[in-house]
Amino acid sequence: MSLQREDILAHACDLYLSDGLEGFSMRKLARAVGVTAPALYRHYESKEHVFVDVVREAYRAFSSYLYRALEGRTPEERLRRAAIAYLDFVLEHPRWYRMVFMGPEHMGLDTLPPDIEAQGCAVHQFWVDRLRECMDAGLLEQEDPIQVGLTLWAHAHGLIRLYQGGHIRMGDDAFRALYMSSGRRMMIGIATGMYREELARRQKAETAMELAGS
Repeated sequence: MSLQREDILAHACDLYLSDGLEGFSMRKLARAVGVTAPALYRHYESKEHVFVDVVREAYRAFSSYLYRALEGRTPEERLRRAAIAYLDFVLEHPRWYRMVFMGPEHMGLDTLPPDIEAQGCAVHQFWVDRLRECMDAGLLEQEDPIQVGLTLWAHAHGLIRLYQGGHIRMGDDAFRALYMSSGRRMMIGIATGMYREELARRQKAETAMELAGS
């Protein structure tokens, strides 16, 4: 069923994001997939079960991108790779990204299943660990990594949603440069002295290269 499941989830994601909860139905999904409604019900007993599986798959893909960052050899490299992996996932799987942060109430549910809640907690802990090890290495000021993580995530998520909503008009390559440059500005604000100077130096060098190429 793996290939069929992928097809079902892809169409379900598209249908949900275009028509919303009220416009979604198993009959519409079956028609989009190219099967009969009874055939679809053999795999999923309700649209809520479809939504849950969409979110489950989105989290699985999201996590696989983020955990690549653990190949980095230093705390700084792991954090940088994580930031890049985050954006890679956004640009390569924009539909999954929107589903990852969809609250259960938007899918007609009271809560998400425990395994999906655990996936969300694991992703949250991943970022806390990256920040904590950078603090322990003397790169970032010693603060609550959870609060710092929320600040950085709000910045990244807000920038991404502006881009996805068409409020930032540029191509993916230009947005990637903006994302990294803007993130570095945020990091300068929470970095320790020497690391702050290094980040500022990189920022100036990058700006000079942009001006030279314009």
